[in-house]
Amino acid sequence: MTVHFDHHILPSTDKERTARFYADILGLPEPRVEGPFTALDLDNDVALYVAGWEERVVPQHYAFLVSEAEFDAIYARLTERGLRHWADPHRRQPQQINHDDGGRGTYFHDPDGHFVEILTVRYGGRPTTVRPLDTAG
Repeated sequence: MTVHFDHHILPSTDKERTARFYADILGLPEPRVEGPFTALDLDNDVALYVAGWEERVVPQHYAFLVSEAEFDAIYARLTERGLRHWADPHRRQPQQINHDDGGRGTYFHDPDGHFVEILTVRYGGRPTTVRPLDTAG
């Protein structure tokens, strides 16, 4: 049996603002409308469906595995915009990056307070095992 993660509904108080934030900071394709959501397509065939009907949200954690070049570009956008970020999840190392597991990472908040992480190496150096979907049916 093959199980692939398809999508996640990201709660937000303003779906257009939140989708634009992720697209701009992460360098994602333009957000698109899909049903009641504003959708963001990720490179591993997963979508983030941004909902916008909440009056307030309970902050969650979202981690994005990126290449070294993507990290540089995202980090540049964070610093250009003056966004607070931390090397650690406890927010004790402001405006820094970490070098955990031989890679780089940092944490920041989205407009609704979700805690976003970008990292270049998975925890423990776990290898990427993504395979293309079986389209033969």
